[in-house]
Amino acid sequence: MAVSKAQQKAVGKYEKENYDKVLLRLQKGSRDKIKAHAQQKGMSLNAYIVDLIEKDMER
Repeated sequence: MAVSKAQQKAVGKYEKENYDKVLLRLQKGSRDKIKAHAQQKGMSLNAYIVDLIEKDMER
């Protein structure tokens, strides 16, 4: 089912109001390796990175 432009706009507004964005620069090919590893753990790339950061901050 296609997402309407109104729905896309609503999601964009919600994300802008509720999330911060961080740009992460990786060497070519690293993203795909990390993404594959995250998928093996049943996680999205974003969820995997956030999880690693949160665990590191708990130390």
